[in-house]
Amino acid sequence: MTTADESTGNGPAQANSTGSKGSAFEVLRIFAGLGFTCFGGPIAHLGYFRTEFVTKRKWLSESAYADLVALCQFLPGPASSKVGFSLGLLRGGYWGGFMAWLGFTLPSAVLLVLFAYGTGFIAETAAGQGLIRGLKLTAVAIVAHAVLGMARALTPDATRASIGALAAVIVLLAPTSIGQIAAIVFGGVLGWRLCGGELNEQPEVLDFSVSRRVGIVSTVLLAVLLGAALVPLPDSGYSMFNAFFRSGALVFGGGHVVLPLLNEAVVAPGWVSEEEFLAGYGAAQAVPGPLFTFGAYLGAVATAPVIGPAAIAIGLFAIFLPGILLQLSALPFWNALRGRPVVQAMMRGVNASVVGILGAALYTPIWTSVVVQPADFAVALIGFVLLLAWRAPALAVVAFCALSGVALSLMA
Repeated sequence: MTTADESTGNGPAQANSTGSKGSAFEVLRIFAGLGFTCFGGPIAHLGYFRTEFVTKRKWLSESAYADLVALCQFLPGPASSKVGFSLGLLRGGYWGGFMAWLGFTLPSAVLLVLFAYGTGFIAETAAGQGLIRGLKLTAVAIVAHAVLGMARALTPDATRASIGALAAVIVLLAPTSIGQIAAIVFGGVLGWRLCGGELNEQPEVLDFSVSRRVGIVSTVLLAVLLGAALVPLPDSGYSMFNAFFRSGALVFGGGHVVLPLLNEAVVAPGWVSEEEFLAGYGAAQAVPGPLFTFGAYLGAVATAPVIGPAAIAIGLFAIFLPGILLQLSALPFWNALRGRPVVQAMMRGVNASVVGILGAALYTPIWTSVVVQPADFAVALIGFVLLLAWRAPALAVVAFCALSGVALSLMA
């Protein structure tokens, strides 16, 4: 196993809670299950991850998870996918990172490709709509549980609770990726000024087994590919790769912000029609997993410059690649930065901001788009109580909410 020094370069000593490693197959199995059940968008995904890897499996501590989330929110690319990739690295090395990405991404990619080929009728049935409704209600319970648990650990005093509330206000007033970045920046500044003082212990070291050499190579490769992607070229497989790579590289936080970039990349040159683009966007809201799998759908319906399986592979791989390269660039140096007292004070404020961002997302878009009837609230409340009071497995809560959604839909 790579030591902390090899991974981070002269960082603090290795923490005992992250010393154990697992197999890539274990990572694939866990993330494939999440890929089929993680509804609600990127912020909701972070709640699912917390339940699975902090509360249930204890792969890392609450504060270390919040540090990782803050890093992934701050850097460009799909935040939840980068967190998942990093957790896979933490558990299973490079293969673990790849399997985490594959398991979390493939289910929604397959569903969107099937929709592109005309099998979307399943979601139009009453039972199918009820299933989707119930799975989205799961996100309410999961995120509410995550907000409560993270608030207890990361906002234990009035100062940090106030920072979290301020972050929530910023995100609610500016519901874009810019609002999230602003909330994190303000949290860091306030943490630096208000949350310093003597720190009792070094932060938990996360052994991602990524060397500095890999980080530097990833940085150079990212810069070269991004520079090439900004150069206009005639239609070809390479230009298609560039279009998706450019879209994935210029997005902070991921999610809906990528849509106008993708529209310009594939609709403007005539590769995909506006009608097909909008239909796929609607379908992407109804499937679990990361919204960036929309790239697989666009590849499936593209009529040029590449078509068929090759276009699907290009659309899916190229849009995620910049975020993965950027994460590999940052992780080898992350532990060393987190070990500095000034950075620790800033991270206290940033972690409080992460709680506020998650709390704001619980209200909108999760609550406002899902809880529209008293019965919806009842299902979400029972799911929350199952998680909090009965400590039920997340999969059991998913099953309960899904079946409840089907039942409510059939009775309507």
